[in-house]
Amino acid sequence: MRRAANKTRQRGFTLVELLVALGIFLVVTGAAFSLLGSSQKHSQTESQVLASFQEARLGLDQIVRDVNDAGYPPPTFFQSAYPYLSASSPFAWSPGYTVPTPCQIGTAGGGTCITPGDIDIIIETNPNPQDAASQVQWIRYQLQGTTLMRGMVPKDASDPAIATAAAGILAPFVQNVINNSTPAQIAQYQVSYPSMFLLGPVPIFSYTCDNSSPPPLTVPCPGAGAAINAPANIREVIVTLIVAAPSPDATTGVPRIVQLTGRGRRVNPNL
Repeated sequence: MRRAANKTRQRGFTLVELLVALGIFLVVTGAAFSLLGSSQKHSQTESQVLASFQEARLGLDQIVRDVNDAGYPPPTFFQSAYPYLSASSPFAWSPGYTVPTPCQIGTAGGGTCITPGDIDIIIETNPNPQDAASQVQWIRYQLQGTTLMRGMVPKDASDPAIATAAAGILAPFVQNVINNSTPAQIAQYQVSYPSMFLLGPVPIFSYTCDNSSPPPLTVPCPGAGAAINAPANIREVIVTLIVAAPSPDATTGVPRIVQLTGRGRRVNPNL
């Protein structure tokens, strides 16, 4: 018997078809990986933004709490034999802290105070009043470059600015603070944020002073007259932090910036 001559031939893919399929696969895979990489970069940027802004918010809250506690406990709480157990003034100043007539608060580098100033403040308070062994501290906040520093030392007979500037006292507290940016940097930021930096660098600390007896009537300390414009009369501190994320937006390249504002009000008497 003869086998059937007509057999169905099984055809495979031609080389051209395989190359076309491989090319399509590579294009789809490349697009998928590109999208995945973009998503990962965007996620990383958003994580940096969240971390920076959360650090700034926590820092702002701590500054406001310290300002609220400024001047505690007042001298009437202790005998004069224990000067370091009470706050001589809610806010320490430099130069001439021990001189009865304190320096004058200024803005944009004006005034005669080194501190308090636009980017520098020293708060005098006991942060741990429940601890019987604790004493009054000088708590200093100072902007150095783009890092807001914080440090704390026990109150003594020295100049508070010198005492808090000693090596190892001030430590990084809030990163990427851009309040004191250069004109060129401000011009760059205003392209995306035209409502920021309208008058140039923005003070971190602004002050109002008591203008009545008793308070709470207050006026801006600078320009209020020598009798009022003094660190010992500070009643409120307005805190403004402008913070930039470490990286710009992954898609647009626009800097990621947030401005946070808080107000601390001293409640302790200045006696």
